[in-house]
Amino acid sequence: MLVISRKSGESLRIGDDVVVRVAKTTGSKVSLVIEAPREIPIARTEILVGEDGPPARRPSQPPSRAESTVCVR
Repeated sequence: MLVISRKSGESLRIGDDVVVRVAKTTGSKVSLVIEAPREIPIARTEILVGEDGPPARRPSQPPSRAESTVCVR
């Protein structure tokens, strides 16, 4: 695991195709912008895992892009 500190407006790159940027921070809340090719599934953990822990959807069902959007500018 790698822990990286970023300020608002700063970003990090994962491989050649994925960029994660901190859009803004408000208290303990962080808004992220994730730029990735459509074929890379992106999902919030709470969508994939229910309150009791079991998966809410099968792993073979990638989330829609609407579910994947964390922050849109």
